[in-house]
Amino acid sequence: MSSLVLEQVLNGLQLGVMLFMIAAGLTLVFGVMGVLNLAHGALYMCGAFAAAFVAAETGSVPLGILAALPVAALLGFVIERLVISRLYARDHLDQVLATFGIVLFANEMVRILFGPRPLFLDVPAFAAGTVEVLPGTPYPAWRLAIILAGLVVAGGLALLIERTRLGMLIRAGAQNRRMVAALGVDIGRLYAVLFALGGLLAGLAGAMAGPVLAVQVGMGEPVLILAFVVIVIGGIGSVKGAFAGAIIVGLADTLGRAYLPQLARELLPPAAADQIGAALASMTIYLLMAVVLAIRPKGVFGGRD
Repeated sequence: MSSLVLEQVLNGLQLGVMLFMIAAGLTLVFGVMGVLNLAHGALYMCGAFAAAFVAAETGSVPLGILAALPVAALLGFVIERLVISRLYARDHLDQVLATFGIVLFANEMVRILFGPRPLFLDVPAFAAGTVEVLPGTPYPAWRLAIILAGLVVAGGLALLIERTRLGMLIRAGAQNRRMVAALGVDIGRLYAVLFALGGLLAGLAGAMAGPVLAVQVGMGEPVLILAFVVIVIGGIGSVKGAFAGAIIVGLADTLGRAYLPQLARELLPPAAADQIGAALASMTIYLLMAVVLAIRPKGVFGGRD
């Protein structure tokens, strides 16, 4: 494997684990609570802004990232208590409209508090350099830290889902939430905990993305679309599916954008190749989603957890 291909694979893994941190909370909220939550991207954005603000005030990026976690979790809890808890009996259209309103509100609040210009979060000093993953192939240490953090989150969630009572209730709720409520479980508390957990994971993803991307208003919307593609491919309500789908989407999107335009230039005139190659690269993950849905309508892990 050439160094360039290895670098693109690592970039795809880094995108994949970040998508997993966002999609895991989203798939639990939709799979267990049946809520179509467009505000999940706003929690990702708020986590990034909280990290950038605390890092600027304290001079410590790790402290900023740690501060983003309770902020995003608390926002998720407040949104569930104030808005979402009133929508459980409503249809998905009402949920979409309400959570889209939260997105608009969050964007304007952040614009008022921090201004329209992007904020920039420095890479922590301990991960400022590069690591030679293979001889002659340096790779940014912070991106490797993101991959490691994503794998740790995946392992922690697997333990939570498979080994704890909360995980048992989540799995049972994903299969039949009415039965869980009938057994005496405080379903309102379970939903609030799930929403806060989803917010925490989205905030962590936003904070980790801060040193890689510009922290700006509206940064949650594009990544939310990718997260929905992830949970559709992996299977709604499945954390395993979210992980598998995120890695697949991360690799397909990164490798497609890197190599499809080059492949098109081998087959077509340069002007047409650039246009068609770029279009195919942007459609890659959606074509992949269509293929998965044609073969497995419930997603790769749909109904298996």
